[in-house]
Amino acid sequence: MQLSESERREMVMHYRAALRAVSGKLEPHELAALREWVTLSFSQNGSLSSFHLLIRNLRIVQLLVNEFMLGRSAVLGTILYDSLLAGTETVETIEKRFGKSVAVIVQGLYRAHDLYERNIAIDSENFRQLLLTFAEDVRVILIMIADRLDTMRNLQLVDDELRPKVVYEVSHLYAPLAHRLGLYAIKTEMEDLTLKYEHPDIYRDIASKLNETKRSRDAYIHAFIEPIKKRIKEAGLDFEIKGRTKSIHSIWNKMKKQNTSFEFIYDLFAIRVVLNAPIEAEKSTCWQVYSIVTDMYTPNPKRLRDWLSIPKSNGYESLHITVMGPQGKWVEVQIRTHRMDEIAEKGVAAHWKYKGIKSESDSMDEWLKNIRNILENPEMNAVEVMDSFKLNLYDDDVFVFTPNGDLFKLKKGATVLDFAFAIHSNLGSRCVGAKVGERNVPIRYVLQNGDQVEILTSPSQTPKSDWLKIAVTSKARAKIKQSIKEQENKAADLGREALQRRMKNRKVEFDESQITLLARKHGFKFVSEFYQAISFEHLDVITLCDELQDMAKRTDEAETTVLRSVEHFSKQTDLEKITTEEDVLVIGNDVRNVQYSFAKCCNPIYGDQVFGFVSVSGGIKIHRNNCPNAEQLKERFGYRIIDVRWAGKSSKSDLATLQIIGNDDIGIVNNITSVLSKEKNVQMRSIVVNSRDTFFEGTISVMVSDVAQLSSLIKKIEMVKGVVRVTRL
Repeated sequence: MQLSESERREMVMHYRAALRAVSGKLEPHELAALREWVTLSFSQNGSLSSFHLLIRNLRIVQLLVNEFMLGRSAVLGTILYDSLLAGTETVETIEKRFGKSVAVIVQGLYRAHDLYERNIAIDSENFRQLLLTFAEDVRVILIMIADRLDTMRNLQLVDDELRPKVVYEVSHLYAPLAHRLGLYAIKTEMEDLTLKYEHPDIYRDIASKLNETKRSRDAYIHAFIEPIKKRIKEAGLDFEIKGRTKSIHSIWNKMKKQNTSFEFIYDLFAIRVVLNAPIEAEKSTCWQVYSIVTDMYTPNPKRLRDWLSIPKSNGYESLHITVMGPQGKWVEVQIRTHRMDEIAEKGVAAHWKYKGIKSESDSMDEWLKNIRNILENPEMNAVEVMDSFKLNLYDDDVFVFTPNGDLFKLKKGATVLDFAFAIHSNLGSRCVGAKVGERNVPIRYVLQNGDQVEILTSPSQTPKSDWLKIAVTSKARAKIKQSIKEQENKAADLGREALQRRMKNRKVEFDESQITLLARKHGFKFVSEFYQAISFEHLDVITLCDELQDMAKRTDEAETTVLRSVEHFSKQTDLEKITTEEDVLVIGNDVRNVQYSFAKCCNPIYGDQVFGFVSVSGGIKIHRNNCPNAEQLKERFGYRIIDVRWAGKSSKSDLATLQIIGNDDIGIVNNITSVLSKEKNVQMRSIVVNSRDTFFEGTISVMVSDVAQLSSLIKKIEMVKGVVRVTRL
């Protein structure tokens, strides 16, 4: 492709900017890899799309260094990921040439790419895997956020049909991630860009009004900060002070929350005091400025936020106070040092610069560990994963102490029950209440900052279903659900054993199909619930046995009664004449001059016990002997029934449908499909699984050659752990 002069200048400009960004961060052989990557990216197909992709990747490299403060590993991981996709590098060669950290990033990016190739939706099960990929190395998250930020900045280049998906993901995943990682400026920009796309009129209206009020707002800020600047200078402190207008998205949220117009939003800005202070004097210097500000302006004690003593879990440190300024307006003042300000703006990306000074990175590692625990919990479905992830992204923390003085951090709104599970799962399962200070409180007590909590337990206590209304943390809810499920499984087993034992005493055959019918007769959708009701003595076992005996008796009577009728007798067709003159109709591959087909109601396959039914159209429909319609056909149209047998061997595959009922254990569906995949000449056509509480019920359609192969397959599926019953439909 021949580049225009403007395109050539654009490429050279971005390439030089990328080189300036990585200057001093890469070794000579690594700079050579960057040059190779640029050459490879452009020469792959020489198309306009490859040119735009190269420009985009060069922008992302600049973003990672200049705005995300990342270094060598992230840059190399980004450029070598393209080489991995192109097939010119492998993970092994990357690790050998550039080290393990670069290989880990490349592999994480590749996994994320692989998931996106499957058209991942953030409310799907693949989303769990995507988040696990992110949680392996925080730099993978940062690179993906940088990628999406660049996409949002250049949204006009994205195909029209893809834009809504990109905006939705940025709004629901990447902006919250940026928030959680402390990337305040990036999170704010992402939110503004999504608002600009989703509600362009609202965005333009607020932006216009901000411009219109800028002069009066600047004048007010100047009047507010001048006396503060004078007092801080007199105190001999090195500082800078500035006003910051709230983001358009933040103003829009306030307008919605307060159900008011722009003109009635008064706190459109905040004042920030940024101090130069040595590490050991940071806190005392911030509190000194706090004293100066509150001496001059009346503070609102309810709106004091002290993130100096205990920083946020994303590393954010600052002191916030709201004071009454001139003209009776409330003004928020933020007090922090340059180090705190950089971490507040750059978040986790700034942690490497200050590593070792404080324990911000430890809190990030703790959060990533918590996310992994949530994602690896097999009891949670895709929607629960997404909900839990959102909760953990937007956590406001509450800090409580054990009697020994150990500090625990939980999400705001956490209860005594959450605290018990946070300490240990067994402690949570046996929790009956707590002592907070000197008073006893129930398990639903909502913890307050600074509470000292002693958990009270009872050996007879077990988790209850209503605990799910009390617990708010992901860990507690997951453990409660797991425990309840185990209790229900145990109760179902006990109920089944009780019924089986009573039926054995009466010498009644234990027929799962009859029990399923009985369970539905009593209003239970799942057999597991029926068994649990027996265990909890909500149903009487003796009465149930009487009902099962009656059902078995009626079945036996139906099987031994044969009714024939000559009602509506009509003249035999040629085909009827042929079949009635013979003892039996033999069907197979070589049958000629006889028109027959297999009934859709029961789908016979080679080897089934079958009979023929002469239809009005003149053909013969082949039914299984246990077809749902067999009894009615034989009773009403006995004169049309003919005997049928198979000839030769099966040379083709036929469709059979199986119903499977079992315990809803982790991996059971994978185990079943694994059995099918190992069977020769068996093809799975479809699978539908419905899960509820502890049991699942599913149907599988397979192509098999004959009934012997199907019987063998059923036996193998029945041997899968957790499968209770397999029935052919």
